[in-house]
Amino acid sequence: MAQRSGQTVRDLRRSSRSAVLQRLYFGGPLSRQELAEGTGLSAASVSNVVGELLAAGAAEECGSVDSDGGRPRILLRVRPGHAHLVGVDVGETQVRVALFDLTLTELAASDQPLSDHGHDVGHVVELILTGIDSVLTSTGVDRGTLLGVGVGVPGIVEQGDPASKGEGVVVHCQTIDWDAVPLGRLLRAGTDLPLYVDNGAKTLGQAEMWFGAGRGARHAVVALFGSGVGACVIANGVPYRGATSSAGEWGHTKVHVGGRLCRCGSRGCLEAYVGAEALVERWGRAPAGSSEKEGLAALLAAAEAGEDGAVALLAEAAEYFGAAIADLINLFDPERILIGGWAGLVLGPRLLPAIRKAATAYALRFPRARTSINLGQLGPDAVTLSAATLPLWHFLESGGALTRPPAGQPVLA
Repeated sequence: MAQRSGQTVRDLRRSSRSAVLQRLYFGGPLSRQELAEGTGLSAASVSNVVGELLAAGAAEECGSVDSDGGRPRILLRVRPGHAHLVGVDVGETQVRVALFDLTLTELAASDQPLSDHGHDVGHVVELILTGIDSVLTSTGVDRGTLLGVGVGVPGIVEQGDPASKGEGVVVHCQTIDWDAVPLGRLLRAGTDLPLYVDNGAKTLGQAEMWFGAGRGARHAVVALFGSGVGACVIANGVPYRGATSSAGEWGHTKVHVGGRLCRCGSRGCLEAYVGAEALVERWGRAPAGSSEKEGLAALLAAAEAGEDGAVALLAEAAEYFGAAIADLINLFDPERILIGGWAGLVLGPRLLPAIRKAATAYALRFPRARTSINLGQLGPDAVTLSAATLPLWHFLESGGALTRPPAGQPVLA
């Protein structure tokens, strides 16, 4: 039966279930009374929804608390083993695949180094599929509990038709020579799992807002500082994408007209001055045969030891980074700016004071005084975890529906 708003009774049930599930996921354990207060639903509606979630195994009771003069209130939480998620980080030197339970506890991981083929599309697709098979085989997880595979990639991601379930995703990334790569279709040829693909910086931004240093803010920028540089702009709690979902390519804003050549082919990009690859290359004293991460660690150690060249290079990088952050402050007026990514977490403790100082020098005083600049909290493998939030969000929005429930499990509709 259609409602006046155009919603069916089924739509309204799903909406109520989604509201309760989200509240329970991000705020649990909670009692039924607290769920009613937090969602604005009636006690009867909450009781019905909780009953459905318990029957489906999406929620479980986890103790009780005393109430004022009455019976103890039963506490509820999302059941971790009810569903599973796969997160994939297509990085600069490897493809990392991890399996998580519903509360994003990592159960297994597979690190697949990029070979001499580099980011050849067929090679990357093979590594992703191999990694998925590896984490599922090692854990024996029932594929029917998998909500899907979230993939974080560099570059611009065109989502295509939502009804294609990820098959229509196309990726554009000049720095790795991906031009209109039909990544969704290529992955679909090797797996029937639901696919969700997005820019790695955007997935990191969403995860930091949900679980990390962004919690409680509505306007923020999360900077991904790794081999390259990217950003996720959060406006009123939602990632800002722009007309073609390319918003956030902050690493390719210009800090020096006619300056250093960037991997994208242009000159003077921020990434060409502060990206980890650029820093190690400019220093030029990393041990022969060392990886980029080893080279950056050596650069930091040299600076800590007082080597003039390393100290000067990191000081310049901090000023460029701070000035670029000042541009973000002047453009977007965020409450918080968070610096994440593996390189950000390696260099952040040393560079953060100088970055803040430079941001203060270059930003307008009024918005700068109201913007905090801190490090992210999700660790060096944050993109893998944050990619898993893509299928997680679909699960929460749908009110807890599994794509292919295991035999005998009630179906939430």
